[in-house]
Amino acid sequence: MERMAESRAPHGGERIMLKRFLANEFNILTARVFLGSLLLIASIDKIADPLAFARSIEDYQILSGPVVMVIATVLPWIELICGMAMVFGLLIPGAALLSGALLFVFTLAVLSALFRGLDISCGCFSQDPAAARIGWAKAGENVILTAVSAYLYFSPGIRFSLEHYLTNREKNP
Repeated sequence: MERMAESRAPHGGERIMLKRFLANEFNILTARVFLGSLLLIASIDKIADPLAFARSIEDYQILSGPVVMVIATVLPWIELICGMAMVFGLLIPGAALLSGALLFVFTLAVLSALFRGLDISCGCFSQDPAAARIGWAKAGENVILTAVSAYLYFSPGIRFSLEHYLTNREKNP
């Protein structure tokens, strides 16, 4: 019996260490700034050239017609706003939920294109047709980024954020 209790002890300790790691404000800040910066960078080329981004969307052969141009115009601005919210630490749960939903849809689009054998550029950071091609690595990358969004959505940490500063300033003028 003692041996069983001893063998379980490290697992409980590992869980506590994992919880501490996930709740660590610096880790939350790092994840937030990383994902926010990625979204900001991804939005720039799309905002600058929505027609090229519309062609990237059409390459997936899921959507066509006027809806593609609407998405190509609106989606980059959503990425930009979510990225800014995360970097500055405003409305973090909403930005994380929205970015997670976008990344989930992007992952489904990449998987769909892969299963149909399409050899296309992902359209993530560059609208150049010769840019990075989709592949299983891109799908995996999107899954990881979706997990980071979920982590930020469920994390309690807003200590290093503009939201925290503004809330505390109102309480202590």
